[in-house]
Amino acid sequence: MGREHWKKIWVGSAGNMVEWFDWFVYASFATYFAGAFFPEGNDTAKLMNTAGIFAVGFFMRPVGGWLLGRVGDRKGRKAALTLTVTLMSASAVLIAIAPTYSVAGYGGAAVLLIARLLQGLSVGGEYAASATYLTEASAPQHRGFASSFQYVSMTAGQIVGLGLQIVLQRTMSDEALHSWGWRIPFIIGALGAAVVFYLRRNMLETDVYEESADDTPARDKGTLKALWAHKREAFLVVALTMGGTVAYYTYTTYLTKYLSNSAGLPKQTATLVSFCALIVFACLQPLAGKLSDRIGRRPLLITFALGSTFLTVPIMTMLKHAGSFWPALGLSLLALVVITGYTSINACVKAELFPTSIRALGVALPYAIANALFGGTAEYVALWFKDAGVESGFYWYVAGCAAVSLVVYLTMRETRDIDLGRVGRPVAEPEAEPVAAK
Repeated sequence: MGREHWKKIWVGSAGNMVEWFDWFVYASFATYFAGAFFPEGNDTAKLMNTAGIFAVGFFMRPVGGWLLGRVGDRKGRKAALTLTVTLMSASAVLIAIAPTYSVAGYGGAAVLLIARLLQGLSVGGEYAASATYLTEASAPQHRGFASSFQYVSMTAGQIVGLGLQIVLQRTMSDEALHSWGWRIPFIIGALGAAVVFYLRRNMLETDVYEESADDTPARDKGTLKALWAHKREAFLVVALTMGGTVAYYTYTTYLTKYLSNSAGLPKQTATLVSFCALIVFACLQPLAGKLSDRIGRRPLLITFALGSTFLTVPIMTMLKHAGSFWPALGLSLLALVVITGYTSINACVKAELFPTSIRALGVALPYAIANALFGGTAEYVALWFKDAGVESGFYWYVAGCAAVSLVVYLTMRETRDIDLGRVGRPVAEPEAEPVAAK
């Protein structure tokens, strides 16, 4: 790929990294700032209040997917990407400067809630905006490779957030982290978002979008009515996302807690396992994306679904009895290799299903709904099974979700060779050859 393509990949995915850094540090630093926004009392109640505000972000993601997907189809991919990073920057600033309970009572919690609403809107739109941009901005033969950087950047955001947490824990006292140190990651997130805002203000619109600008009436772009005309593809996005998002959240967000609470590893060891596994996972994405450009998307998706359906129960069972760093890391890497078949290419597969005039909304809304229903609830479902004394039930739940997606992958069409500019349009009739003059 040329320099221009690499620039588009960098600008399109850099904001995604900042978005997921901010999203991740809220959850990881909640134990430090929970007491700052609620009155003295039960520590568990404080965490539950903070977790409740965290959950609100997931409910806002479908709303963000709808609003920003509409912007992406009507105003362009650049406009949507610029707006998502603006919202995320504003949310990070609000959390960084939010007054504590001792200063403003529940006013600080109200600011936290508003910030989380903005985060949910932003992340809900960012996925589709970046997926659409990375897919459209790349050459047809490199779409899988280019779009794989979406999950590279998502994972990089988690890695940076996790690394920052490790650094702050080792350089600051626990008292200082609870007092004011928890604000540091949000300040960094706001600064990072400001840099990305500048980059995106100067980015180029995709050729695919610009060339289709005059083909569809403005009133029909990015509307729910237009999306309903492609309801089969929308339901397909929900179904193919179901297994992938559950598996992704299980082996990334929930993994550290599972290794600590269920496998009995020390928290430092569990954190290190997740950190090392995520680094390898990020490196795998472009390799798998490039492979999909050669052999197609369906083989990778089917491999993921087969692996998750039949390997989840044994992997999770063995992880529970891993006992030390290396066995836990090996099993975690095996699981992440399996789900790479989904994460590396799911962005471009979804974008390749829809015509240009409805592509951003078509990716955004169904994905956000599936993510809120299955990905966002994965940790809660896992803890529910654990609390009920049948933790292995969660393993079967993850495998079952993958099995549903497997059926979809086996029956869906291959999307690798689709012309993005002609999705949903009839193939043009060949022009008749002129009759030779007699």
